[in-house]
Amino acid sequence: MGKTSLDSLEDFAVFVQVAETRSFAQTARLGGVSASAVAKRMARLEERLKVRLLHRSTRSVTLTAEGAMFLARSRRVLDEVQGAELELSQASRTPRGRLRLSLPMVASLFLPQLAEFMRRHPAIDLHLDLSDRLVDVIEEGFDAVIRTGEHDSSGLTARRLGSWPMLLVASPAYLAARGRPQRPGDLAAHSCLHHCFTKTGKLEPWPLDWSADDPEIALPVTMVSNTLDARVCFAEQGLGIALLPEFSVREGLAAGRLQAVLPDFTVARETTFRIYWPSGRHASPKVRALVDFLVSTH
Repeated sequence: MGKTSLDSLEDFAVFVQVAETRSFAQTARLGGVSASAVAKRMARLEERLKVRLLHRSTRSVTLTAEGAMFLARSRRVLDEVQGAELELSQASRTPRGRLRLSLPMVASLFLPQLAEFMRRHPAIDLHLDLSDRLVDVIEEGFDAVIRTGEHDSSGLTARRLGSWPMLLVASPAYLAARGRPQRPGDLAAHSCLHHCFTKTGKLEPWPLDWSADDPEIALPVTMVSNTLDARVCFAEQGLGIALLPEFSVREGLAAGRLQAVLPDFTVARETTFRIYWPSGRHASPKVRALVDFLVSTH
């Protein structure tokens, strides 16, 4: 059976040690083996190469002309291997390389944080996939995904990034023109801007506190969108009332472009974001850096 590449590298290392010490005995002491084991190893190396590398005497070991040539090449090989080991060792500790992240359209709120993450980690190449499609993290080769709600997380590790309440909102101009609803049943006379789930096509139910005096009704469907930005835009443009996560309307509420609708009749509901990545004993430095950063900033 032929020598493996690892055996060859060990032969190179022992040969270099012999050449530098000019002694089988000294090389043996440094390696914790017997002098005869070193001598036999060098003999096998010469036999494999079909060339004499060493002149042997009772007092010392010297290089042949071929041995001197082989010494220079062996040192270069060992330097390359040591350089590769050092590079890999540093890479295992330093976040670097391509990082594929999938996130739903609604998760655009994370974009400013991801921009800051890139500034802090210039050695990471961030590849974003914004889609409401439920990707297979492992099969499709994603390093991590951000998702809302509960998902099958078998084979994945998850960390919670944050939760935001859901609010009903409309523009002041819309409310001035159409009137402000006083109870959930009043929505029958209003324009309602709905979110539909991409996977099922179903409309997201509005968390309203219906009662015996105010029985549940089918809400008007004025507009349907599977994207957050469209509903925010249409609500600010005065086209109707929309159910939106607080983070998406925070600025609009503060600036007066939007107002809360039926706050006393809205049942508490939150949108929760989590980040998932393939389970394993050790997350890669780039994934760990991303998770730690997003958790710390939300």
